[in-house]
Amino acid sequence: MSHIVVIGAGQAGSSLVAKLRKDGFEGEITLIGAEPVLPYQRPPLSKAYLLGDMELERLFLRPASFYEEQNITVKLGSRVTAIDAAAKTVTVGDEVISYDQLALTTGSDPRRLPAKIGGDLENVFLVRDLADADAMAPEFRDGARALIIGGGYIGLEAAAVCAKRGVQVTLVEMADRILQRVAAPETSDYFRNLHSSQGADIREGVGLDHLVGTDGKVTGAVLTDGTELEIDFAVVGVGIAPATQLAEMAGVELDNGIKTDVHGRTSDPSIWAAGDCASFPYKGERIRLESVPNAIDQAEVVAQNMMGADKDYIATPWFWSDQYDVKLQIAGLNTGYDRVVTRKGEGLTNSFWYYKGDQLLAVDAMNDPRAYMIGKRLIDAGKTADPAVVGDPDADLKPLLKA
Repeated sequence: MSHIVVIGAGQAGSSLVAKLRKDGFEGEITLIGAEPVLPYQRPPLSKAYLLGDMELERLFLRPASFYEEQNITVKLGSRVTAIDAAAKTVTVGDEVISYDQLALTTGSDPRRLPAKIGGDLENVFLVRDLADADAMAPEFRDGARALIIGGGYIGLEAAAVCAKRGVQVTLVEMADRILQRVAAPETSDYFRNLHSSQGADIREGVGLDHLVGTDGKVTGAVLTDGTELEIDFAVVGVGIAPATQLAEMAGVELDNGIKTDVHGRTSDPSIWAAGDCASFPYKGERIRLESVPNAIDQAEVVAQNMMGADKDYIATPWFWSDQYDVKLQIAGLNTGYDRVVTRKGEGLTNSFWYYKGDQLLAVDAMNDPRAYMIGKRLIDAGKTADPAVVGDPDADLKPLLKA
């Protein structure tokens, strides 16, 4: 009987094995995860879970009973130490597991601060997994002083949680503005103003020179402009990198992650990849998407193709971020935009529409689910939107769907 092994028990891995069973795969399935807990949602780690608004059990994507009922072997707290692609085996501790097909859903790894600038001090945290969130939670107390390093979405979400818990926040971003890599200046301005209104100290164009420690614990920071800060803890949000170590071990090709074709297959015909770790063809380019929707959708297509469907994965990129009382929803990819049209709503409601020439590329919608929904439907259909209508806050957007 055919055996499918999936390495990486996150959103993509859990979605992949569930889809296999849903679509009738009757062979053996083994899901291997390095963490000692069942597959769980990661976005709440930097928001609801840290705030204490979500219990651990609610993080789990599926209960233990699901995997038992579906006859899926789950190996938790297990690290793969070797992959032999020629022999079609993976090694976990002393156990060698044979496979007929292998899926790599290994996700991504957070970039860490070098030890030489204090990255190994106690109370210097990442926000990537459950252990990180649990370790950090006791520091979120009224009056504590936090340094957030990095002004991307992870850093900003951590800053929002800190501020809501009464922590004094200083956030530093080496680039000229927060969100510079992923958003237009208009979106950066919106979130800078939002955080400043909540008492966060946002410093752009300045980075961390080094952290200062006493008895192995962080107590301060020196910034690149010479500023010295006293802090109780630091949160590092300086990006992630695709987890490709096992793919390298297996000898498959890499290209900004694990290189796959439109079906999710790697250069080895028996090995597939999905989620944060995988790069794939998209509109004549090769991209890698770091998002929950992509992890689910891509993994499900890969599951179908492992069963012979020969189905192309056609991504419809969308993302979200929760900060304070603002829900940001993003549709599309803004790469190559040359202008932004602003649609102003009441209060914190706002949306920014990205165009390249006359073509709509993406929408950033803050507390505006209607703008997001319409923008996403237009982008997914390859349609555009009249900038004059978009920019008029009194104009109804819905007719744009019929244009």
